[in-house]
Amino acid sequence: MASLLSPSAAISLRLKLNRSSAVSANTPSKICCTFPGNGRCQRLSFKTKAAGSVEGNVLDKESASISDKIDYGVVGIHHVGILCENLERSLEFYQNILGLEINEARPHDKLPYRGAWLWVGSEMIHLMELPNPDPLIGRPEHGGRDRHACISIRDVSKLQAILDKAGIPYTLRRSGRPAIFTRDPDANALEFTQV
Repeated sequence: MASLLSPSAAISLRLKLNRSSAVSANTPSKICCTFPGNGRCQRLSFKTKAAGSVEGNVLDKESASISDKIDYGVVGIHHVGILCENLERSLEFYQNILGLEINEARPHDKLPYRGAWLWVGSEMIHLMELPNPDPLIGRPEHGGRDRHACISIRDVSKLQAILDKAGIPYTLRRSGRPAIFTRDPDANALEFTQV
């Protein structure tokens, strides 16, 4: 909706909506189910619509038409692709430092390059041994100012101790929330945020 309105009109409408008790909304809902076979939790997302009346149903009609155009069934992130120069060196980091496990069910021999799929909860990291087009020098020290993947964890202080023991540099989130940024052997930035 905001893209259809000028900034001042969008703010005005937002203020009107904040004062209204009946507003049209799309509310994401998540269910976690464990499936036989891999025993992993698969998050399923769906949207429910709560319709209301704002200035003669104008908002309902516009938000429904916009929502209908972009609703193609997004349920989550399946995997994040990370480029590496040397697969064995990367696996040493991701498996032996971070403790991630290989998903043996994913194809390793069907792709025209070497790689590995690693479980991150019910999602995955796909390590791909391919040339990296990104510069390895001149990157920001703090990974939060660079392209990065963020992994949810339960205890940042435990990861901090693991990285300290391994001599791997990191920075803490500058906002003060419990999170830590580090880089893998190929300078790919990773964020670990405590949930």
